[in-house]
Amino acid sequence: MSEKIVHSQTGVTLLGGGAVTAADVHDALTIAPLLVAADGGGDRALALGLMPAAVIGDMDSLSAAGRARLGARVHEIPEQDSTDFGKCLLHVAAPFYLALGFTGLRLDHTLATLSYVAARATQSVIVLAEEDLIFRAPSELTLDLPLGARFSLFPFGAVTGRSSGLRWPIDGLELTPSGRVGTSNEVAGPVGLSLSGPCLVVLPKVHLPAVIDALQLR
Repeated sequence: MSEKIVHSQTGVTLLGGGAVTAADVHDALTIAPLLVAADGGGDRALALGLMPAAVIGDMDSLSAAGRARLGARVHEIPEQDSTDFGKCLLHVAAPFYLALGFTGLRLDHTLATLSYVAARATQSVIVLAEEDLIFRAPSELTLDLPLGARFSLFPFGAVTGRSSGLRWPIDGLELTPSGRVGTSNEVAGPVGLSLSGPCLVVLPKVHLPAVIDALQLR
């Protein structure tokens, strides 16, 4: 069991050094008010006028000036078996996480982030990207979304299941990363999913409130 650096009774906003806007960070903090930065995300937090509760990572990106200002809030974890995002998920205990600044810029970092989200069946993680939000679907999910909303499923392994409220149902299909995936489906009614296997849901991030309600994170 890993030693926890941060324990929170509320949701945690995780901030990385990738693409992010001040407005998105502000909105995330209204939902998940404790801020934790991943490595160079510490510089991003300071630039936004924010002081994170902790900065976690291997510290290959955090500036010397940022490290000096953050002082004892910096927790260096030098091992290279995980990314800074993975280190945050491992060492921060919280009911749920909103993750920003972990997509865009470098594609390898984005893919690594999504692989962590897909692997964390016991942690509720919502990644906020430039246009979209991404989370791992629980085995049973219902979502109240407007008709015509874009709804994508991306498997990170063999995934089977049933759906209701989608223009193209997934019943009887096997989704796989190298085969059939579920991008650009469309909401046709109240959405219900029953899934077996690691599968990410990708939606426009305007639907974050509905996802928070569906995952019972309030």
